[in-house]
Amino acid sequence: MNRDIRTVDDVLRLLDDLSAPEADSSWWDRFYEDRSRPVPFFVAKPDENLVSYLDRGLIKPCRVLDLGCGPGRNAVHLAEAGFDVTAVDLSPAAIAWGEERAREAGVEIEFHCGDAFTDTALGQYDLVYDSGCFHHLAPHRRISYLGLLDRVLAPGCLFGLACFAVGGGSEVSDAEFYRRSDPQGGLAYTPESLRWIFAHLTEVELRRMREEPPESPRYGVPFLWTALFRA
Repeated sequence: MNRDIRTVDDVLRLLDDLSAPEADSSWWDRFYEDRSRPVPFFVAKPDENLVSYLDRGLIKPCRVLDLGCGPGRNAVHLAEAGFDVTAVDLSPAAIAWGEERAREAGVEIEFHCGDAFTDTALGQYDLVYDSGCFHHLAPHRRISYLGLLDRVLAPGCLFGLACFAVGGGSEVSDAEFYRRSDPQGGLAYTPESLRWIFAHLTEVELRRMREEPPESPRYGVPFLWTALFRA
């Protein structure tokens, strides 16, 4: 008879195994392996809200962590704009793709392949940006996420987020999520829930992502919330 739980980390890992297949890097490798699939955010375009933050001077070149960077579309844009970029993702396939894009763009990005929650090489950053990582976390991993922000986000610095709104992801409650044991592609959030989860941060802006036409150089879909907070 196995007894697996002694610490909070043991509980979190057990819940990962029971309810969160997307916490497994192999799941994401399968997702990224066919680059030809018509997945909109596979295209090398930065988020429209991120471009807007730059255009309005809300963010300026600094040390930035791209959290759950995928194939690096936002990381490359930030590096091209003069930011010192560290990009982390669970998936080796995503990291390899991001490194290719960085070489093609002629920019330097420090890529880390692994779990940001346990990556001891991560330091402190003036900006943490997350496009599409947070909404794929099971509810229990919000604890780890907030702990990560406390560890890597320097006081007075900024946290940017793009995540599913209602209509973009699963709308089940946290309790129902565990009853179903099915992430259904990600969790949807309301403005009130985001403000509650990140209540220790100061809201700078919270709005829907603006829809961008196919020919736009920016990525924009209206089923995402975009938020900018200050520590």
